[in-house]
Amino acid sequence: MRVAVATACANIALVKYWGKRDAALNTPAAGSLSLTLDRLRTFTTVERIDANADALVLDGVAVEGKALARITKFVDLVRGDDPARVRVTSLNTFPTAAGLASSASAFAALAVATADAFERTLTPTELSVLARRGSGSAARSVFGGWAKMNAGAAPDGSDAAAEPLEIGVELAAAIAVANAGEKDVGSTDGMELTRETSPYHAAWIETVERDLPTAIEAARAEDLDRLATIVEGNCLAMHANAMAARPGILYFGPSTLWAIDVVRKLRAAGTPVFFTIDAGPHVVAFTPPAHLDAVAEALIDHPEIATVLTSQMGEGAHAIEAMP
Repeated sequence: MRVAVATACANIALVKYWGKRDAALNTPAAGSLSLTLDRLRTFTTVERIDANADALVLDGVAVEGKALARITKFVDLVRGDDPARVRVTSLNTFPTAAGLASSASAFAALAVATADAFERTLTPTELSVLARRGSGSAARSVFGGWAKMNAGAAPDGSDAAAEPLEIGVELAAAIAVANAGEKDVGSTDGMELTRETSPYHAAWIETVERDLPTAIEAARAEDLDRLATIVEGNCLAMHANAMAARPGILYFGPSTLWAIDVVRKLRAAGTPVFFTIDAGPHVVAFTPPAHLDAVAEALIDHPEIATVLTSQMGEGAHAIEAMP
């Protein structure tokens, strides 16, 4: 039976995605802007098998239940009436389901490998739309480097896809990984609770629609001071929106505020650096590559930080010969 292998890198949003227009289609309520990072990588094999059900092995452990059902639902989008089942084997090079966008790299890689396994030829935009059905942020991981997500307006979600952006400024990331396991509230559940109960949600969507074009403009102008203001403000607005849900969603941990303070002090002292935080406690500091080591060293000195991962900009999702 046919075996396909793919890899994809996670992306970190600079202008955040937090809220869906259509939960069933996973279309976002507003666009977003991200950077794909090479250190945060998923490798995935999709093997067509003669069996009665699909199977999932994640980071060496057989997985069933809700996670497997999510994979089957996604593969069905490509499989159609084909009777073949699949065995999906996926390996992450970074913590899974901990707030570091592992679902983005996972479903981008799965989109490429599934299309290959069932011999479907898809354009990059079609792959982005497919990946989005598994995870909204996965649409951006189809592309390398800078990517913009378009919210779209079509009822079927066909225009809700990411696109690569030509932006000259190069950034690297130092990721302060907190001592934390899987988060208590996943991104999908967190978004829905926020949309349904936060009094700030409408203002948040308006903030994203304002921040997205100005962030792209600042990045293209290589104006890192202006970009820092937009990115950090957008990040804190997203978390304020989530905190205002009922019950409030708090992704920050003991080291989060400390790391924010470190980044701000570095910038005040002259280092071009700014932070963002996805749906987890980990602080991601973006800086030009020449400053990466110094920023990473400054972020390690806290008892609740397990490690600091460093990363350059990553490539888009693509097929490979074999798992590493």
